[in-house]
Amino acid sequence: MNALKTEPPLEVVLHPGEYFFGDRDSRIRTVLGTCVSVTCWHPRLHIGGMCHYMLPARTPRKAWELDGRYADEAIEWLLREMKHRSTHPREYQVKMFGGGNMFPGSYRENTPHVGAKNVDAGRRLLELHGFTASVEELGGAGHRSIIFEIWNGHVWVKRVPVSHVPKGEMP
Repeated sequence: MNALKTEPPLEVVLHPGEYFFGDRDSRIRTVLGTCVSVTCWHPRLHIGGMCHYMLPARTPRKAWELDGRYADEAIEWLLREMKHRSTHPREYQVKMFGGGNMFPGSYRENTPHVGAKNVDAGRRLLELHGFTASVEELGGAGHRSIIFEIWNGHVWVKRVPVSHVPKGEMP
């Protein structure tokens, strides 16, 4: 009798500037503050990926290497992975997370903080490349913990608000 082999999923922890693309045996985790993550899941093939970028773009860009710290290059990396697998952005379920304000009250009114700039860049890039985000959990104050299960496409989010410490007091 053949027993089915069951192994625990590959656990991948993304740090700022990193990305991962895998199959149904993978789970990706990350923690976001002002950074943004985009998840892409192919519901038929059970493949997908996540990027974790820190800034909208860099100038000047080095044409020969992609740097996942920047939104435009992280999204380009996802596109390359999709092309490598002969798939197209419109085939993926896309979700976008992060862009929090880690220092509420420290920005001048009507001046976007880095998290808001990351969100704007991500939305623009997704639209430019033919992605449609089905879920967005963006902005606000504090950080988020993200878990993306590639075997079923579920993304779990735990949002942690910024602790407010009265002026003059140390935590």
